[in-house]
Amino acid sequence: MSNTTILGAGSWGSTLGLLLAAKGDRVRFWEHDPEVVSGISRDSENRKFLPGIPWPESVMVSGEMREALDGADFVVFAVPSQVLRSVVRSAAPLLDPKSILTSVVKGIEKDTLARMSEVLSKEIGGEDADFRLGVLLGPSLAYEVARSIPTTVVASSASPETARKIADRFRVQYFRVYTNDDLIGVELGVSLKNVIAIAAGICDGLGYGDNTKGALLTRGLAEISRLGVEMGARRETFAGLTGMGDLITTCISPHSRNRHVGEEIGRGRTLREVLDEMVMVAEGVETAVSAVQLSRKVGVELPITEQIHRVLFEDKSPAEAITELMTRDPKNEF
Repeated sequence: MSNTTILGAGSWGSTLGLLLAAKGDRVRFWEHDPEVVSGISRDSENRKFLPGIPWPESVMVSGEMREALDGADFVVFAVPSQVLRSVVRSAAPLLDPKSILTSVVKGIEKDTLARMSEVLSKEIGGEDADFRLGVLLGPSLAYEVARSIPTTVVASSASPETARKIADRFRVQYFRVYTNDDLIGVELGVSLKNVIAIAAGICDGLGYGDNTKGALLTRGLAEISRLGVEMGARRETFAGLTGMGDLITTCISPHSRNRHVGEEIGRGRTLREVLDEMVMVAEGVETAVSAVQLSRKVGVELPITEQIHRVLFEDKSPAEAITELMTRDPKNEF
């Protein structure tokens, strides 16, 4: 029997852990919030993050990281991007040096501008760190996967063997996993699309239509691809599941946290008002900061992302931001 530990019992971590448990893995969770730990133990359900989905008695959840990681040969990091480094730092001394490490986190760390696999690599250390860690990412709303709705994602790693191991571990009839060795492109695509999803929500909140959404997704993908290629990614990755696929899903789904944030802002609410009432993290808010910093560092223009940053953090009117995007100097599409 395989021993899997999930660090973080949010909606996505919980969903993946229950998927693995159904396959026959011995699954344990570490969760920092004692109310979530006690609630799961009491209710046999994660009512805060994954309501309506039964929690098997065989799946343990603990607030003690050492207990949760004991004997794990496969460790999944499923915490918000801006706390990943501190969690990895705490976990590193407790990890089996042969365990496979998988990030399912979408985001870019503020200030360092590191991708999540880079955070893992730096904090784990050792010559073989990059070859035993990978990511599992793509268009995968927890609400749907937890209900066995067909979903397809991507496993990526510097090691093709590790990517295959991750894919094999998670693959079930309703959850198909491809591999892709373009780790840079995979991670950037799923992170930057969250900012575009906020823009999509703003358009919905303003009452704009399908023409607007189609243009936004297309031009949003263009600027994501532009930055990714400059940073060493392959352009075709952004036409795949972690690019176009995740972008479409996040921009149109009523279950998308980032689209929800944008929609509420488009309706006239402030960012603080929206975030204060949310249980889960909308990664696109912090990623907007990192993306703007990254674009300026490498000298790539991200007009949509820049405008979203101004709306979120500089009190710019959403309608004014749209007007500025629409009245920019005309250019050749490609």
